[in-house]
Amino acid sequence: MPPQPEQRTTRSGLWGALGAFGLWGLLPLYWKLVQQVPPFEILCHRIAWSVVFLLPLVLLGGRMAEVRAAVASRRNLLTIVGSSLLIGGNWFLYIWAVNSDMVLETSLGYYMTPLVNALLGALVLGERPSRVQLAAIAIAAAGVLSMLVSYGRLPWVALVLAVSFSFYGLLRKLVRVESIPGLFIETMLLVPLAAGYLAWVAWQGGGALGHQGLATDLLLVGAGIATSTPLLCFAFAARRLRLTTLGVMQYIAPSLAFLLGAFVFREPVTSAHMLTFACIWTALALYTADGLRAARSAYRHAVR
Repeated sequence: MPPQPEQRTTRSGLWGALGAFGLWGLLPLYWKLVQQVPPFEILCHRIAWSVVFLLPLVLLGGRMAEVRAAVASRRNLLTIVGSSLLIGGNWFLYIWAVNSDMVLETSLGYYMTPLVNALLGALVLGERPSRVQLAAIAIAAAGVLSMLVSYGRLPWVALVLAVSFSFYGLLRKLVRVESIPGLFIETMLLVPLAAGYLAWVAWQGGGALGHQGLATDLLLVGAGIATSTPLLCFAFAARRLRLTTLGVMQYIAPSLAFLLGAFVFREPVTSAHMLTFACIWTALALYTADGLRAARSAYRHAVR
């Protein structure tokens, strides 16, 4: 029997999600290829070329109306300005951390993000976490404290990445705009700074573009595609999969980053690292199992 339309939709959504989270998980490989370029300069290229890549998608896709609607009110515009600053800062820290041999800590940060999301939901939006979710957050906090005690420092990169991305998600939730138009607005807001900096560096006779070989030039220009392609895959998958499925699959990205950090880039994996990761993985298992249980319960209630 040939697959039904719903099965084909789900299958294509799974491929889209695998593409999105797989590409996000492999991004450290990309940034390592341009590690000779200063992180802020890489960030500026990422922003500028993202605008170049997204502009025809917005125009040809007839999505300018969504862009105009998103910035129609002063409140929405200020909210998107905040989200653009958060994602810009998050991108910069991520690039800097990867090229400073801290891929394991970036992995930890994105493992922690769903738990920080749950905490923000409780503190900011008034959502009531279940007992299992509270236990998961407590276990994750214990893992962070264990690194402070055993390793002698807080995993600040992981914490800043998780908190900044969670607040970014919170602000994006307040403005109803789809992924592509939203990213286009955010990068457009940042592009004057990025383009201005790149122009100033070039005027000073520096900058990597045009000075470090064709391969570096192509990688810097391709940063826009590397940024936007997984987002396109994610948007495609989000329309075809349940949120619980997406929630489970999101751990593909930090898992790939963990494997890259430990086995490709040969970053040291200490007992303090493993204790912290063990706490985070335990917390995520509890959090995911509770989410799946709640989704099954809601589904059974809906079909009665």
